[in-house]
Amino acid sequence: MDYQHKAKAVADCLMSYRKDESGWKVCKKSNDVIVSWRPSSEFPGNLYKGDGIVNGTPEKVWECLKPLPNGLRVKWDNNVKRFEVLEQITEDISICRTVTPSAAMGIIAPRDFVDVILIKQYEDGSISSNATNTIHPSCPPQSGYVRGFNHPCGCICVPVSGEPNKTQVLTFFQTDLGGYLPRSVVDSFFPSSMAEFYSNLAKSVKSLKDF
Repeated sequence: MDYQHKAKAVADCLMSYRKDESGWKVCKKSNDVIVSWRPSSEFPGNLYKGDGIVNGTPEKVWECLKPLPNGLRVKWDNNVKRFEVLEQITEDISICRTVTPSAAMGIIAPRDFVDVILIKQYEDGSISSNATNTIHPSCPPQSGYVRGFNHPCGCICVPVSGEPNKTQVLTFFQTDLGGYLPRSVVDSFFPSSMAEFYSNLAKSVKSLKDF
């Protein structure tokens, strides 16, 4: 499989989501984040977008977000129980497995996801983690987990002009959770989960010492 081609395609996809303001409908709004959705063009579900400002430099925010097996995200993100690198393709591209805990009071069973992930930096100082589902010979579906599928998704840390200690965080999720979940459960889970994501991210960044 051409993992590098797939990784580049997902980064292009996320950039198009970032630029295209059409069709978004707000489904949750708080002081921290606006969560919007529109129908996904990738699968019969929704594409969700989170847009919020986090107090902290882009470097500190990225430290909390970057996908690492022993990184900070496993500690603060309630939806990430375990993160494994299955294969390092290049310095910026890896094949990873993410394990998620049960959610929605046990209605959503534990899941695992296998993705190709690309870390990309942009001239404006933005840095992004871009992911989409893939297959890897070392990680077939496993008992005890429902195999889910992430369609192009990720996080983008964007510097805020004139505010060096603030970072705009854009998130995009379009996830086929697999199994036989009612659509209503999925549609109620994601907006609340994303709002919690921003709240927990802000707390994690605040707890980091300067570096």
